[in-house]
Amino acid sequence: MHRVVLSCLPFLLSASVAGAARGQAQVPSTDIYLAPLSVEAGRPVVGAPVNITDRAGYDNQPSFTPDGRAVLFTSIHDDGQADIYRYDVQSRRISRVTTTTESEYSPTVMPGGRRFSVIRVEADSTQRLWSFAMDGTDPRLVLTDIKPVGYHVWLDDRNLALFVLGTPNALVLADARGARRDTIGRDIGRSLVMLPGGHAFTYLQHQGTTWSLTRVDFEHAGAPTTAMLAQMPRGADYVVWVSPRLAITASGSSILAWSPGQSDWTTVKDLGPAGLARASRLAVSRDGRWLAIVAEPAAP
Repeated sequence: MHRVVLSCLPFLLSASVAGAARGQAQVPSTDIYLAPLSVEAGRPVVGAPVNITDRAGYDNQPSFTPDGRAVLFTSIHDDGQADIYRYDVQSRRISRVTTTTESEYSPTVMPGGRRFSVIRVEADSTQRLWSFAMDGTDPRLVLTDIKPVGYHVWLDDRNLALFVLGTPNALVLADARGARRDTIGRDIGRSLVMLPGGHAFTYLQHQGTTWSLTRVDFEHAGAPTTAMLAQMPRGADYVVWVSPRLAITASGSSILAWSPGQSDWTTVKDLGPAGLARASRLAVSRDGRWLAIVAEPAAP
């Protein structure tokens, strides 16, 4: 069985560094929490988080199915293998989706809803974009020529934005059914997220010692345009959008929000009383009712 080795770099803890090191590395014990989400007077309200994985080990990279009824995520068990699992929100049951000799990360339901894409670490440690049927069968290579891919987001049914590892890392726009391969940024973070409504996504741009939330507007007939929106809070490296004018991030045990016109991020939820620390990756259901939070248990 092909084992995946994870580096403990601060923000590339996932497929983007799997296989990058040859020695044994410590995989953090992370869990995925699900919290009710609403918006009141333009401000997000985050309810009590519930641990939906609740085990020792790596459970991370959640994403909702389009109907909001399930969460796909990556889980690493005792054999060191990373596979995709599914959590059903109503029944609260977890089922295994992929069982492969490779490792799969960052599950993302593709436009159309019939397949999901992953970053797959192949037997020789090559990281490329693959897809599966929703039941975990029929693996197919999506992009043969782009590697190593760390993260991705679908812009429409054929175009993607990709985090491609390098020195520095690159932001690449690619056509899954054509020859387009445009590098539009470098030295970026892992957060690639569509804004609700389409035609724009955001990423994090490294600037000295800080990270900037940056918007990309794209029209297929013209060149994409970028605009810096806000400086990120210290320790925050992932952003999700509740609406086109409301973003959420996490830093430490805090959930923070930002809207255009604000000079800074504001805290909307302290997860510390719920026993959570080091909140990191986030996901929001398409209907805006649920927030998935990756965090580590607080030290006793």
